[in-house]
Parts: sequence; C-alpha cells; structure tokens
Amino acid sequence: MQQGLKAIVWFEEVGRDDIPLVGGKGANLGEMSQAKIPVPPGFIVTADAYYDFIQVNDLTTKITVALQGLDTNDSKKLQQASAQIKQDIMSAPMPSATTKAIEEAYAKMNAGLVAVRSSATAEDLPEASFAGQQSTYLNIEGKENVINSVQKCWASLFESRAIYYRDQQKYDHLKVGIAVPVQRMVASEASGVMFTVEPLTSDTNKIVIEAIYGLGEGIVSGEVTPDLFIIDKENMSILSRRISEQGKKLIRNTVEGAEQPNVWVAVSNAREKQKISDGEVIKLAELAKQLETHYGKPQDIEWAAEGGSIYIVQTRPVTTIKDAIEVEPEIDAPSLLAGDAASPGLATGPVKVLLDPANIDQVKDGDILVAEMTTPDFVPAMKRAVAIVTDRGGRTSHAAIVSRELGTPCVVGTGEATKVLCDGQIVTVDGSHGKVYSGKVSRNVQGPDITSIVKEIIKTRTRVYVNLAQPELADKIAARNVDGVGLLRAEFIVSQIGVHPLYMIKNNRQEEYIQKIYEGILPFAKAFHPRPVVYRTTDFKTNEYRELQGGAEFELLEENPMIGYRGASRYITDTESFRMEIEAIKRVRKEYNNLHVMIPFVRTVEELTKTKALMEDFGLKRSTDFKLWMMTEIPANIFIMEKFLAVGIDGISIGSNDLTQLTLGVDRDSSKLATTFDERNDAVLIALERAITVAKSMGVTSSICGQAPSVYPELTEKLVSWGITSVSVSPDMIGATRAIIARAEAKLKIQ
Repeated sequence: MQQGLKAIVWFEEVGRDDIPLVGGKGANLGEMSQAKIPVPPGFIVTADAYYDFIQVNDLTTKITVALQGLDTNDSKKLQQASAQIKQDIMSAPMPSATTKAIEEAYAKMNAGLVAVRSSATAEDLPEASFAGQQSTYLNIEGKENVINSVQKCWASLFESRAIYYRDQQKYDHLKVGIAVPVQRMVASEASGVMFTVEPLTSDTNKIVIEAIYGLGEGIVSGEVTPDLFIIDKENMSILSRRISEQGKKLIRNTVEGAEQPNVWVAVSNAREKQKISDGEVIKLAELAKQLETHYGKPQDIEWAAEGGSIYIVQTRPVTTIKDAIEVEPEIDAPSLLAGDAASPGLATGPVKVLLDPANIDQVKDGDILVAEMTTPDFVPAMKRAVAIVTDRGGRTSHAAIVSRELGTPCVVGTGEATKVLCDGQIVTVDGSHGKVYSGKVSRNVQGPDITSIVKEIIKTRTRVYVNLAQPELADKIAARNVDGVGLLRAEFIVSQIGVHPLYMIKNNRQEEYIQKIYEGILPFAKAFHPRPVVYRTTDFKTNEYRELQGGAEFELLEENPMIGYRGASRYITDTESFRMEIEAIKRVRKEYNNLHVMIPFVRTVEELTKTKALMEDFGLKRSTDFKLWMMTEIPANIFIMEKFLAVGIDGISIGSNDLTQLTLGVDRDSSKLATTFDERNDAVLIALERAITVAKSMGVTSSICGQAPSVYPELTEKLVSWGITSVSVSPDMIGATRAIIARAEAKLKIQ
C-alpha cells in the first residue's frame, strides 16, 4: 500500500467522523466502542485497502467498461454486468501487505469465529440508506477463510442491487469505497433489531424491539417472523407484546468441512414461547435509549444475546422518520389476509407473486408485489410496486424498512400471501392496519346507508355472485348471502400445477393434469352446491404460459400478449389441452352438477361456434342442468352481439376490465393513464347497455364480473335499470352490492 495508508484499524481507533476510511458500519462500531457500549471487539479492513486492491490490479478500466451505457432498469443486463465485475474482483490477487495485515490482526484476536461485514463509505447515512446491499458472512473461522470473505465483501460492492441503488442516487461507482469490519462472533441464543422510534407512525415516545431465536440474519432478511415488543421510552414499561411462532432458527453449522458456515435447524418445544425475558426487553430498551442520547437522533439497532449478556452489533440513524401520522380508521370489510402493519398507506393493484429475485423484471409499475420475503435484490421491483405483501418478516425486516423509505404501503408476516393470492388478482393493501382485501376498496364505501357490510339478509331479484380463485376461501364465502360463483378463474389452479399442459402431454402426464384441474375445481362446486358455479376456462396469455415449466418450448414471444394468442383461439388450435380441461370439468359434474362453463376472449362468431362444437365432441353439451356462458370483453362482441347469441349460449358475463381497456385503447396497468381508465366513460356505458339489452331481448342471462360493480355503486344501479340478471363481485363487496341492488330495485319497482 502507499505510504501513510492503513490497511487495518481497530474499533477503538475510529469514530463517527471516520466514514471515508471505515464506512458507516465501521464508524458506528468504533463510536460505540469508545462510548463503552457492549460491542463485540474487532478490527476493520479499511477502504484504503480496497482502493489499493482496485488500483494494483488495474480493475478501474474493467469496471468502467462493464458499466458503460448500462440501463440499470434492464434487470438481465444489470445482473450480467454485476456478475462480470464480481468475477474480475474475485479472480484478482489481494496485495500481500493487506493479506499479512489481516492475518496478524486475526491472530491478535486469538483467531476463532468471527463475523465479516461490509461497510460501504456511502451507507448508513441519513440521506443514503437501503443498508444490506453488500454481503455479510457469519461464523467464519481460519485466516484463509477470513481473507476470502473480505474479498467477497469487496466484490459485493458490485452486486446488482448496489449498482442499481448508486445509479439511482447518482453516486460515482468508483468513488464509493468499502471497508470490512471483522468482529468477534456472538453465538446468538437470541437476536433482533430495535428502533428508538415507532417506525410505522414515527412516534418518538416509543421503542420497538423485535426478537428471534438464533442468528440475526433470520430477522433482517425476513425469513422469520419475530416477537414484537412496544416499550414506553419515558417510564420503560412494556406497552404491548406479540409473540410469534418460530419453527426454525439459523445457527452455526458444526459439521466439519461444511460448505455453508450456518444452517437452519428446527426449534423444538419452544415454538410459541417469548424469545427473551421481560428483563432483557427492558435492558435492551435502556441500551437503545442510551444510543439515541449519544447520537442525538433516533437509531436503528441490531443486537445479540449470549450466555445472559447482551451485545450491540450495529447501529445506524433511522432514515424513515416523517412527521408523526395519525393512522386512519380500519376498513370495515372482510379481509383476505392479515399480518403486521409495516408501512402505512392504502393501495390497489394487480398481484404479482415473485418467488425469485432473478425475475424482478416481471413486476411492472402499479403491481402489488407479493413475496415470501424480500432481500436487497428485490429493490428495483419494490420501487415499481404500489404495495408490498410478504409471508414472513416483521416491522424491521428488509421489506418493512425499504417500504417505509419508499413510502409504499406494506404488510409483512401474513404467513400465506404467496399461496392465497395469485397473479393478476386485484387487491387492496392497507399498510396502516396490516390487512389485504379483495378488489378495490376504500376506507369509506360511498353512498347512503351502506357505510359498512350489510349484516341482515336482503333478498333481490338481481342475483349477486362472487368472483373467486382460492379454494381455501370457498366454504367461508359460501356461508354468506351470495347466490353462487359468477367467475371461477382457472388461472390460479393452473399456476398451482405449475406445468405447461403441452409439456404434460409430451411426457404422458395427461391423467395427472386432469386430476389436478379436477381437484382445483371440486372445492368450489362442493361448497356452493346447489348454487351455480361458473368456471371460466383457462385464459393465460403467452407470457404467463411461458413462465410454467416447459412453457418456453411451446409459447412464442409476443409483443403484446394482452391481445395475442389467448382465450377461445387457443382451444380451437391446441385441442388436446382443451380436451384435458373439459375432462376435468366432466369429472366434477358427475359429483356436482352445479358447475357451468364460460368461454373467455371470444373474438369471432366462428371461434365460438368451433369451441362449442369441440366441447360437444368431448362430451360436454348444453342441457337443462349445464349452461354455457361467453365472456363479453371485446368490442366485436358488442357490435354483433346478436350473431354471437345465435350460436346458442345460455348467458354472457361482461368482463368490464378488458372491455374498458379495448374500448378506450387504454392499458389498464398504465399508471400514467389510470385516470383515463374508467368504466363510467360514455363509450363504455353504451357498450354495457347494448350487451345487457340485447341479451335480455334474446332471452339470454347477463352478468358482469369485472371490478366496476365493486368500485362504483352508481354503475351498479345503471346495470340493474338496464335489466342485468346478476352481478359478480369480490367477496368483500357482497353485502354492500346487495344493498345497492335492493335500493335500485325498490326505486325501479322491481320485485
């Protein structure tokens, strides 16, 4: 290294003003050590050592070339650039002087187990958060492993998430350095995070503590839903507690020669016990208050407990403090899911379930991001999402912290969001109360006398159906005052199977596929019998089919899948896949004859004619107890409705979402055109009225299954006045819609 530069410094040698040398994490570890806070001892490989490594190996040119002209919003290219730079860093030799300094410092600590953490020179600042972009390695032992972990921390400065963040913050990639604290490892019996301000409401009178068994990575990552304690900062009393079940914990891997230093193990006999005692909760709160006083501002603190002692392993300024807010009242409607309120606000949009951060480009502007948990790799997708919902995690998990930074509503720790919710499903996320609702709902349902779900049984001539997709909700919703299922979506069932139907056929797995479709439909027919259940046959688009196992082999790439190869056009082309679906329907109908079929996205009369003929060939024909419906969602359906009905069908159901989109030429997912997309537009109203009145004149039933009736009560009144025979809405709007219809029928003297 150049003369005068240090490769190694000890915690006690640095403080909060040394960020350029040791990064934010290193500076805070030094500051706390000097303030006699119980911090596990250690040393820091300085940013000078990193810069020296880059210069000696002439990596500046390689990094510049890899990042030149890079569009960081292109996830695949971003990941490719990241992989190339990390490979260049890991393959370059560490200068011998730096290697020697690390070895000597590690030996001075008496070797043993250490935590090797990244500390970028632009992280943990009030104006630059998203901590956790770089890597941390726990339970590292042996000088060679420590040196290798230091170099991996250097490489992690160019993780795709870190490149993306610096690009967004306009930081020069080559001017942001990285230091690496090497700290005595605490064999955490329990660990967690605490805030000296209530993160949801910015209440400075409270301290929030979260606790889990095992290493703290489980809580920060969101892998484990923690215990939650709220403490009064003034009198140090516990105001509330919520104890969470913990089925696994992260501990050191004691298997000799194991590739991974840490391993998840089951928690036995203590799944629902409080992870730390009340005395430890108060001791932690006192340390938190001491740190806030020392720094003069609210702190985000990581802690670990071992052998009756508590250690502080990190602190940083809280970056999400806003003016204290008053939480708005809870929505008075049944919820689909409940979890922890992690970031306040209310947002509605289509669900995108993301199980692998490698697929973040699938999350579009305006989506509701649903994941098991989030990591820093998810951040680009999180910035596009209007709300975030996770299976696991607490108020100090990555998902919660980043959501608050972004001002995005977030609910964490739901336990089952990725299973209950499905792609494309419209939901409303209430981050202030930790609830997820079906459809678009607001805090106050508009209109007199329907400010809450109507509890008394109301009878109407116009039927009220429900839109459903999740079999686990079937029994619960069937118990309500609802006349049947107006839209049972096939897509959720196919997504659960996860395999392209043609791939199943190719591998002679037709019977397996048929059985799974049968098992997916059966709970609905059983729960609602004898009330009708209208099953909409599969309406995946090509991009959605491609995501299934084997899908890429059978699906072409389309520029605009929304108006591409979908709906009825698929059935008359891919007849064998359609045959399997019809066979599953027939099997259900042998047990429950209340199951009927609706054909989606029918472009031409010829398509409807051929589809109907195929169904008859496969043994499913219209009869007194089997009805065939057609989705009405294309302007062509409206223009020549009489010709479509003349083919011989029993009912139509208006898909108001697609009909509005295609009538107005508006992408319903476009945030910039959100105000233009409105089912109450005159052109759309003309289409709705014509569909209903023509159906009525030809003795065909009519329904509507888009989101419009759930959102606009005044539109529902118009539908009733035109003669619609049923309205199908999201589960949360069953009672309110019934009340709206009852009022409209009374006004129109309909009995």
